[in-house]
Amino acid sequence: MSRQKTSSQPGLALHGADELSSVRVQSYNLEIRSEDGFLGDKANRAAFFEILEELRRELRKQDADPIEIPTDDLSRKKIDALLTRGDLREASLIHSAIETFAQRLASVTRRFLRIKSWSDASRIVVGGGFRQSRVGELAIGRAGILLQAEGRAIELVPIRNDPDEAGLIGCAHLAPSWIFEAFDSILAVDIGGTNIRAGVVQLNQKNASDLSKAKVWKYELWKHAEEDPLRDEAIDRLCGMLEDLIGLAKKKRKLAPFIGIGCPGVILEDGSIDRGAQNLPGNWHSSRFNLAAAIRERIPAIGDHDTMIVIHNDAVVQGLSETPFMQDVAQWGALTIGTGLGNASFRNRTKQA
Repeated sequence: MSRQKTSSQPGLALHGADELSSVRVQSYNLEIRSEDGFLGDKANRAAFFEILEELRRELRKQDADPIEIPTDDLSRKKIDALLTRGDLREASLIHSAIETFAQRLASVTRRFLRIKSWSDASRIVVGGGFRQSRVGELAIGRAGILLQAEGRAIELVPIRNDPDEAGLIGCAHLAPSWIFEAFDSILAVDIGGTNIRAGVVQLNQKNASDLSKAKVWKYELWKHAEEDPLRDEAIDRLCGMLEDLIGLAKKKRKLAPFIGIGCPGVILEDGSIDRGAQNLPGNWHSSRFNLAAAIRERIPAIGDHDTMIVIHNDAVVQGLSETPFMQDVAQWGALTIGTGLGNASFRNRTKQA
């Protein structure tokens, strides 16, 4: 189960806090076991490719595989092309993989809905890299249909923002209220098992005080999985990305002395990571490593102010990007399909009519 944090002051920025300005984080990073491993492994990105390869393996026994490219060489774009522009058999094969994956995703969702912190959720947003493809969108939509056809009052919908940007935009909801009074932008970081993104999020509070108009002004992407760096090398590269962004924003934005970070794992109050970051480069769980301290040492100040850093779980942060659009429900959840299957559940602090 997740480790949850408490704060007696709603809106006070703490690492891994469960009380935020607009929502209470009910749970996150739940590690649910099934008979043959962790439940999340049944509905992550690798699971889809395993399903597709298993179908192709059976077809190859009859010399009937319609796809020439090896499964390991199929990118999201190539799979989408087979779905939308392939011949009948190519498209049918992709649809078959989508259907099997959707059934798994529906099964995983049912298990989450049996948990107390998820049981009252009426909507689940699905993010992560898999959602960026048409294949991912269809799998999410089909899983939602399967659940509703059982009579469940639950919506399963793709996350509104591009997942590349949702993990950055959500960081704005980690910032303390004083940030919004004097600044128009923040620095945000989305750390994943494959990529690390750093960006400047433009808050646009004059257009919408609820951050529904927040958008990414600039961002940098590093595909660290292709380079297999050491942990300290990854931190050094990340800080370099942040320094570049600070330089770009210096004359064009009122940049707050704040860095919001979404990171896999259970985030402790001191900014260290308890568990769940096994897909990151190196050992991020070490008692001698503190993510917030490592970044603050390199970037002690932004402008004339000391740097403030707030870290939360990456699925929580992606989910937070949806907060302004969830005011018609009381409780909701977020799943992120990528290297792993991230999860978080929320209850709104106030429910608008």
